[in-house]
Amino acid sequence: MKNQSIKNNLDWTCVIIYIALVIMGWLNIYSSSLSSMEGTSEKQLIFIVLTIPLIFIILSVDGKFYEKYASIIFGISLLSLAGLFVFGKTIAGQRCWYGFGSFTLQPSEFAKAATALALAKYLSDSQINLKEVNRQIQALAIVFLPVMLILPQPDPGSALIYSIFIIVLYREGLPSWYVWTGFITILLFVLTLVLQPQYVILIALLVLIIVHFKSRLGDRNLLLSSILFVLMSGFVLSVNYVFEHVFKQHHRDRFNILLGKSVDLKGIGYNTNQSEIAIGSGGWFGKGFLEGTQTKGGFVPEQHTDYIFTTVGEEWGFVGSLVVIGLFAGLFLRIIYLAERQKTKFSRVYGYCVAGILFIHFFVNIAMVVGIFPTIGVPLPFFSYGGSGLWGFTILLFIFIKMDANKVNEW
Repeated sequence: MKNQSIKNNLDWTCVIIYIALVIMGWLNIYSSSLSSMEGTSEKQLIFIVLTIPLIFIILSVDGKFYEKYASIIFGISLLSLAGLFVFGKTIAGQRCWYGFGSFTLQPSEFAKAATALALAKYLSDSQINLKEVNRQIQALAIVFLPVMLILPQPDPGSALIYSIFIIVLYREGLPSWYVWTGFITILLFVLTLVLQPQYVILIALLVLIIVHFKSRLGDRNLLLSSILFVLMSGFVLSVNYVFEHVFKQHHRDRFNILLGKSVDLKGIGYNTNQSEIAIGSGGWFGKGFLEGTQTKGGFVPEQHTDYIFTTVGEEWGFVGSLVVIGLFAGLFLRIIYLAERQKTKFSRVYGYCVAGILFIHFFVNIAMVVGIFPTIGVPLPFFSYGGSGLWGFTILLFIFIKMDANKVNEW
């Protein structure tokens, strides 16, 4: 009776969208790997089949288990990330995987769900008030602990994903200045790369003057504006140094190409250029399944992984791309809707973490593929090739689906 109840209470909207995305993802992997990556689609099919028992295990576990053992799961996740520095396998200069013969496992893909559980567990405490500085530090520590272990691998793409947790914390009461600080920092950084530092400082000064005169805080606001101006000026003046001496050459090249400061269609800009050609050539309705010339010719590097959306654009066209984007959007909105209906703070916070993680993966990947974001290794959920990614996203989503099923059952 219990299994029957869980089956009836599952949110089948999420499940059906998940199945549709996984199937569509495999079809595109099959197409993109048909000419040169022998065995890739077969391996992905094995990964997909293995998600079936994985889903049954997740759904068979009591939903309260994830809350009760969230801290332990998070601790194990951190140990798995730390263990890479000793036992990890290096591929293309990154020490991100554990090797088991020809099979590899990337723990950072599973750490996202573990971090979401730990953050939800911490925030579910009724005594937690994110207006208090010590609580802010503790919550941010949960987010940045895995980041500190992922960045040195080096895997900046996976580390970037954790920035979405700031939005979740803001939803739960984190002061808005954290979000504004992040936004302004990114804006100043990009503006400084485009304009001369003195012009950026002048723009910042004019904005602060306008804000000051529109504020009613008087002298207190003047002092705050002065401090902000000094901090912003110092940051702007440090950008070029950081860009030239801290960023690696390939990072600088990617930013320069993105900002139009240089063109390198045969070098660092080759992937993005070929990606744009493939997507643009699809037109309104695409060239047809297995008919993409860019795809069949293998012109887009890593097309079965980070650039899988180029196959969608070329073979399915603008309309097909909209269908895929619509499915993702539907999934995000459905998860947020379900999160708001949860009876416990733990499951609500976790739901928002799930929606956020899936969304930032989707947004960064699509933006990278169409050339409005620097090239960075961020897979498209349920589409990109890889067992770790598919299983990580599946675990992330179905833990929430299980929580939601329990919520319905408890009414």
